[in-house]
Amino acid sequence: MSHSYQEKQVLEYQLLQGKNESFGRYLTNFQKKALMKAMQSDIDLEYKKRIQIILMADMGKTQAQICRLVGCSREMARYWANLTKAGLAHKWNEPLAGRPRTANEKYLLRLQELVGRSPRDYGYGFSSWTAQWLSKHLAQEFGFTFSDRHIHRLLKQMGLSTKQKPPLKPQISGGITIRDLQVPESSEHLMVN
Repeated sequence: MSHSYQEKQVLEYQLLQGKNESFGRYLTNFQKKALMKAMQSDIDLEYKKRIQIILMADMGKTQAQICRLVGCSREMARYWANLTKAGLAHKWNEPLAGRPRTANEKYLLRLQELVGRSPRDYGYGFSSWTAQWLSKHLAQEFGFTFSDRHIHRLLKQMGLSTKQKPPLKPQISGGITIRDLQVPESSEHLMVN
């Protein structure tokens, strides 16, 4: 085991247990507890790194120590340490900075699958999808969200829609109704001469 790995394990234990005498430079006890609870939940790795940086900055760790222990860039460590010092640690769960995510093949396949099935199959109380509900459902599965408008664009690109097609109506032409012919089920037929 390397020294860095052991140090990281000890620090992670201290973060989760809140047992460090230098704890408390910038965060309130409530903020620390909320961050530690969030770190233990099922959140994106990027958000966990942010929380670790915030907690380590609160402990007084240097940016170099934070980079080594968290495995992040100096820019990321500096950014979140400065936000912590400025009293803005509560912004840890804001959307990731930078270029917006693009929908990968796995996301598009799942979107296509959902549109082809009823929301009731997934425990919802409604029978047809909206872009908003597709976005919410996929956010739970993938950990990130797209706007309703972007969901509509993706569906359009795939030739799909959340709007249900109306049932086929009989065609009416010149007062004559055209329908599919149906053969009566009974074996008795009227014979006309």
